[in-house]
Amino acid sequence: MKKYLNLFDFSQKVNYRTEILSGLTVALALVPEAIAFAFIAGLSPLTGLYAAFVMGLVTSILGGRPGMISGATGAVAVVIVTLAQQYGVEYVFATVVLAGILQLLAGVLRLGKLMRLVPHPVIFGFVNGLAVIIFMSQMSQFKTVDGEWLSGSTLYIFLGLVLLTMVVIWGLPKLTKVIPASLAAILLVFGIVFFFGLDTRTIGDIASIQGTFPPFHIPDLPFTWETLQIIFPFAAIMAGVGLIESLLTLNIVDEITETRGRGNKEAVAQGTANILSGFFSGMGGCAMIGQSLINTSNGARARLSGIVAALMLLVFIMFGSNLIEKVPMAALTGLMIMVALGTFEWASLKTFRRMPKSDVLVMVLVTLVTVFLHNLALAVLVGVIISALVFAWDNAKRIRARKSIDDEGVKHYEIYGPLFFGSTTLFAEKFDVLNDPEEVVIDFAESRLVDMSAIEAVNRITERYRKVGKKVHLKHLSRDCRRLLANADDIIEVNVLEDPTYKVVVDN
Repeated sequence: MKKYLNLFDFSQKVNYRTEILSGLTVALALVPEAIAFAFIAGLSPLTGLYAAFVMGLVTSILGGRPGMISGATGAVAVVIVTLAQQYGVEYVFATVVLAGILQLLAGVLRLGKLMRLVPHPVIFGFVNGLAVIIFMSQMSQFKTVDGEWLSGSTLYIFLGLVLLTMVVIWGLPKLTKVIPASLAAILLVFGIVFFFGLDTRTIGDIASIQGTFPPFHIPDLPFTWETLQIIFPFAAIMAGVGLIESLLTLNIVDEITETRGRGNKEAVAQGTANILSGFFSGMGGCAMIGQSLINTSNGARARLSGIVAALMLLVFIMFGSNLIEKVPMAALTGLMIMVALGTFEWASLKTFRRMPKSDVLVMVLVTLVTVFLHNLALAVLVGVIISALVFAWDNAKRIRARKSIDDEGVKHYEIYGPLFFGSTTLFAEKFDVLNDPEEVVIDFAESRLVDMSAIEAVNRITERYRKVGKKVHLKHLSRDCRRLLANADDIIEVNVLEDPTYKVVVDN
């Protein structure tokens, strides 16, 4: 059990002071984020706060990436806002539970390995897009309740506190790492505002966070086929968005910590957390890249920081609301701006001239879709599809044929490169059926037949030779290929000793 939780196993190098202080910092940063995302979804602030508590606690205990923080997120809020407006909060809770079940199944079926198909330019675009979103979301703090930009002394005070927070977060680690810089910045700004009595916006000006322990609640709605038809599309999108964002965040934290997380275990944890969130009056969520980067930048690497963050958030809700509501928003705004600046992959801008144009296009496109549509799943899907098409096109051009005629007048075609749906046209163009001699050998020793399109291309070329009365020998084909060729018995000559043992991917 100790090895599983990695909390109190003293054989592990866990800095408990760092973990606890970082957890406290993350808890403070979670409050305004959870409230804001609840408002986006058209729900009460406590719905977001309860989701942050449940998601954070469950995933910290059961998740596959220690140090990663989960909670209510904007990506999920955008998905359920229409559902909340049209059908109400009870349907939201049921959708969250169903999304959790789908995520749980994805983890059990080990679908987390599909993240290997996400190219690096897509991850760059995803991260940069999220950084822009985090930064732009903080601009609302520079506006009044009526949507007007702050002005005069109000603006100067707020801006000064934001800059002070950013300077402390940037400079304090260069002097000491006794206390997390983000927590020190929040405490310093809080002290200045309290000591000098500055008139500036606080968490309490956004909404009250006072509440009780998350109440257990079974969604009150008819359990009918019609209800399932309503919530399933939202649940499927929510599950997909949540898993994509969580697993991409896991990969980013892996790179920062130079360790390896477990994607399928994280998918199970996310599903379990969403199921419990739906039953405990929460709006659901997924991994939060901003809070995860705050945590890792503070030096936290174990599960303890996430558990402390979740428990401290619950303490804030139940007992400390009066104090937490006085925390200046300027401190949290400065913190999130620094997170945005740290999240953005600045190195990706330097690679524009060195990267292939297709990779640059994918990265920019994923960033734009993320920023303007706020649809992370769509952004990643678009990036993966374009990358796959580019890969297929590049490999299609690699098909080659070396031609020679031996002493007996037999023409040999030595095929190089993968033969698949994208290269079948070029493959067919390599042969001069009418002018070739009576006997032809097509050698696949340096090629690979990848799919049914390749098998059909080979079948068609042999049929063309058959129609003009010429004999074809196909060498170095695997047993799968020979079995699938329709006219194999009559025209194929195979050197079994040199045959590769690869399998052929058959299109459905």
